[in-house]
Amino acid sequence: MSDNPIPQVDDRTAIVTGASAGLGEALAERLAASGWNLVLTARGEERLARVALRLGARYLAGDVTDPDHREALVALAGGRIDLLVNNASTLGEVPLPTLAEADLSVWPRLFDVNVRAPIALAQLALPILRERGGAIVNITSDAATGPYATWGPYGSTKAALDQLSNVLAAEEPAVAVWALDPGEMATGMLADAVGEADAAEADPPAKAAEAIVSIVGARWCRCVRTAPDSGRYTARDHAIVHEETRA
Repeated sequence: MSDNPIPQVDDRTAIVTGASAGLGEALAERLAASGWNLVLTARGEERLARVALRLGARYLAGDVTDPDHREALVALAGGRIDLLVNNASTLGEVPLPTLAEADLSVWPRLFDVNVRAPIALAQLALPILRERGGAIVNITSDAATGPYATWGPYGSTKAALDQLSNVLAAEEPAVAVWALDPGEMATGMLADAVGEADAAEADPPAKAAEAIVSIVGARWCRCVRTAPDSGRYTARDHAIVHEETRA
């Protein structure tokens, strides 16, 4: 863990999707440590409940593609949303297929989870986010920009989310919109994609979570550090910037 201080935030509320494991859980942990009030969601209620209890967070299990669930999630925040973290996503077919062999019938669900749901949730939260000068974090991937074999379907959804983040930032100047690429992480999702042995060699999600929460917290903290403008950033590059700043 880096010794870069994480900016503390007072009386702010964040919604985090996909919060029961991996990066979502790590982000929830870092946000809680920074003083955020949390509203967490994921599909698996048992594990989500354990995370929420440990962090003192409110939670609602459900599918982010379900309009009723999204509305209930925003309502659970009680009119106080300062941060929306769209982290929930799916790989689609596993093992990952080449484009020549991809099952296109899987794509509607893939795009529903990875593209439509984040924007639909943003639409519901935007009136509150505008009023409170809030922020949206859309978790993206290097698969959105690199020509990685078998990552075409998943990567195309993240590329779409990148562009929608760009446009949303231009349309909503009062709200920070960050597409944040955490890099390769030792998560269950990566293990499903590349195998457990290769996934175990990646960095833990806590490392990316620390960098992401540092970006987010700088928007509200009373500190020298300033949050970057809306745009696409990688957790690794942000960590390097911090090291250079400290040198």
